[in-house]
Amino acid sequence: MVPQAMLKTNSGTSLARPRLGFLGVGWIGRHRMQAILGTGAVDVVAVADPSSEMAAEAGKLAPDAQLVSGLDDILDLGVDGVVIATPSAMHAEQSIRALERGAAVFCQKPLGRTMAEVHAVVDAARKADRLLCVDLSYRFTEGMRHIREIIDSGELGHVYAVDVVFHNAYGPDKPWFYDPALSGGGCVMDLGVHLVDLALWTLNNPGVGSVAGKLFADGAPLKDTTSQVEDYAVATVELDTGTVVQLACSWRLQAGSDAIISVTFYGTKGGVSLRNVNGSFYDFTAERYWGKSRETLTTPPDEWGGRAAADWASRLAAGERFDPAAEQLVDVAKVLDRIYGRSFE
Repeated sequence: MVPQAMLKTNSGTSLARPRLGFLGVGWIGRHRMQAILGTGAVDVVAVADPSSEMAAEAGKLAPDAQLVSGLDDILDLGVDGVVIATPSAMHAEQSIRALERGAAVFCQKPLGRTMAEVHAVVDAARKADRLLCVDLSYRFTEGMRHIREIIDSGELGHVYAVDVVFHNAYGPDKPWFYDPALSGGGCVMDLGVHLVDLALWTLNNPGVGSVAGKLFADGAPLKDTTSQVEDYAVATVELDTGTVVQLACSWRLQAGSDAIISVTFYGTKGGVSLRNVNGSFYDFTAERYWGKSRETLTTPPDEWGGRAAADWASRLAAGERFDPAAEQLVDVAKVLDRIYGRSFE
């Protein structure tokens, strides 16, 4: 067992520095590790990955961490938290195992392939009273923070329309993404989860009324979601407030750039929008609209990619337990289920 270091809180009391394990340390897992280590608030004591090469690379970031074979070995070390960056089919089961062993969880999206899976994880976190967060990283861009503050202020009046778009000129490079049993779905599960989350989170999670979606694969309507995943999707989500959200997302679109990403809110007194710059996956600008006029709110650079992970680690170090905001993850998953036409009763 690695000795626990101590942290001083603002009140002068001492807390043990959280001891973390990392399950899956590909590019995303290592990037999140770097961000978490950058907080200076936690210790990484274990790393597990099927690839010895990836595990060795992670070991360079956390040289004191033990390289172990899997989640059980991580949990046997008595860790306080686990960072999960494995294929989607494993997220729910691994998260529940960690939570039931008393470890907080930071998981890559999606938390589960269906609403039922997500609901089960959130229930486990509530019962264990452990902090559960998902890497919904776009919330942590400076642009979205500004946009949410403006909408919260009421300055836009009634927000009645939201357009959310994520088109990707590439498709995922791992075969499991294209197996619905493993991935839970295609571009909606991969990209649409961010769009639905941003729409609901920014509007403070109003209730959802009707949901209608159309899915396509290779330019034709998708006929069987159990055997094939979609690479293009459109959906309309009507909220209980009367607001209508229009969603579009895709893989391998002939879009003329690497990516087209935008999240736009239209109100009776103005609008706000986050848009990617020059097809970038990482650079965004946020703008505010009045009629034909516009004001720039934020511009690149903005190192936002690891902020969700760093925020979770800092909150864990501060002693936070279950956050009821995790229940909003179920609402997002329910919308995705309805876009896919799944029964969720």
